[in-house]
Amino acid sequence: MVNVTEQMVDAEPQEIITNDNLNARVDAQVYFRVKSDEESVKGSIYNVNNYKSQIVNLARTTLRNIIGTLTLKSANSERGKINAELYKTLHNETQSWGIEIVRTELKEIDPPKDVQETMNKVVKAENEKIAAIDSATAAETVADGIKRAKIKEAEGFKQSKILHAEGEAEAIKLVNEAADKYFIGNAQLLRKLEALEVSLGDNTKIVIPTGTELVNIIGEMAGVVPLNKKQK
Repeated sequence: MVNVTEQMVDAEPQEIITNDNLNARVDAQVYFRVKSDEESVKGSIYNVNNYKSQIVNLARTTLRNIIGTLTLKSANSERGKINAELYKTLHNETQSWGIEIVRTELKEIDPPKDVQETMNKVVKAENEKIAAIDSATAAETVADGIKRAKIKEAEGFKQSKILHAEGEAEAIKLVNEAADKYFIGNAQLLRKLEALEVSLGDNTKIVIPTGTELVNIIGEMAGVVPLNKKQK
């Protein structure tokens, strides 16, 4: 009696020398079934001796032929291609056995232990390098932010000083303009003040009568004391 349901055989792990002379441990699984038609059933009995073991042997030989032409790195990166070639070969070779290959699965391609350790170190070093770059970039970003903040603070302080100076200059300008406008309309009074300035010389005090126009203009100037007419 022949089992026509889907079955699986393990190609069993084997050491395969890659094109770059490294021993890779390779394992694969093959899923198949015997076709249910009478001719296929007879083919699985009469055309092959123990089709299961023959499928295993064929799979192992095919894997050696394929992976032997690849470097270890290529073999690991081209698993899909290896699977496709393995399936194609098994499919063609088992037709006369009444066998249908359902699918193949490449389980592992492991490098030698020392090579694996070296690869792990390379990956670790690369990860540490990336982490260091990320850390340096982050620190640079923080430093740049602090620098920009200080620049803005300095610019703000500078602008404040400029505005303050401009305010003082504007105030002085307004006072001068007000004085100019006042004295333009009081030319005689201006001449009196100029004469007063000359007469003072180095003196610090002068007595003038109260109620005069000069008193109102001079205001609280130091050294000027109004004279009350009622005083004797």
